[in-house]
Amino acid sequence: MKLAIVTPLQVVVDEEAVVSIRAEDASGSFGILSGHADFLTSLAISVVRWMRKDQTWGFCAVRGGVLTVAHGSAVSIATREAVAGDDLATLDQVVLERFHKELDEERTQNVEATRLHLDMIRRLVARASRGAAAGTDTI
Repeated sequence: MKLAIVTPLQVVVDEEAVVSIRAEDASGSFGILSGHADFLTSLAISVVRWMRKDQTWGFCAVRGGVLTVAHGSAVSIATREAVAGDDLATLDQVVLERFHKELDEERTQNVEATRLHLDMIRRLVARASRGAAAGTDTI
């Protein structure tokens, strides 16, 4: 099988001699072998691993993404961020912690942005209400 893992900025993995692939989506971990039916799923923050024909393992931490299987022999993963490596322990501890931390920071930023938008809407509504009570349009 062929495996390609890409981000918006680079091709992180491009391998031809892949025997099997393990990945994880919201329903849990799953495997892909040659001849797999066409497939599309959304990946969780996880480590994708694959076995090469020479019986060595490859690993890539992905920050979510979309996995597709086409024609039973081509597996593609498109993700925002990916880090490939040969040492699972390093990827598992360092990279995944970083991905989760960045995801938490993004959520915090989204909450703050929403809070600012709501505050602005409240101010506009209050100003419009004062203008309506005084008989003028202040917006």
